[in-house]
Amino acid sequence: MKSIKLLGVVFFTTLTSIAALAQNSKTVVENAIASPDHTTLVAAVTAAELVKTLSGKGPFTVFAPTNAAFAKLPNGTVESLLKPENKSTLQAVLTYHVVAGNLDSKAVVAAIKAGNGSATLTTVQGGKLIGSIEGKNVILTDEKGNKSTITAVDIVCSNGIIHVIDSVVLPK
Repeated sequence: MKSIKLLGVVFFTTLTSIAALAQNSKTVVENAIASPDHTTLVAAVTAAELVKTLSGKGPFTVFAPTNAAFAKLPNGTVESLLKPENKSTLQAVLTYHVVAGNLDSKAVVAAIKAGNGSATLTTVQGGKLIGSIEGKNVILTDEKGNKSTITAVDIVCSNGIIHVIDSVVLPK
């Protein structure tokens, strides 16, 4: 496996509404706010007090879970994470979805191929995500062994790039 300290992994699959709304002049946060499929993510970023950070210079590669991805978590998980007393845990979960740098889908796929089928991505949280290809999909595997498929790629923002994922990835 090739270790990469950048964030990003994506392949060409269906695009969600965030891609249609994305504008190169908007930050990753502004593009997420514009997406009706990412209201839970926006609420979480706000509760974790990460809006200012993720609106900063970057660049950031963000793997953005959809509302449906958050809905896959056990009942009460999101509500619990949004409580003020769980802010540090929420920050850890959210920053596990971010890699420093600007990695588009071509770079992610190239890293996976260069790593003989997998690429290790070091997140801002400090954990690792493993990128791999299954069929025509780029898959992220978290430290617990859970898998998430990248469903939209290369949403270019003023301070990075967003790739949409269908499941929340979780650190150890």
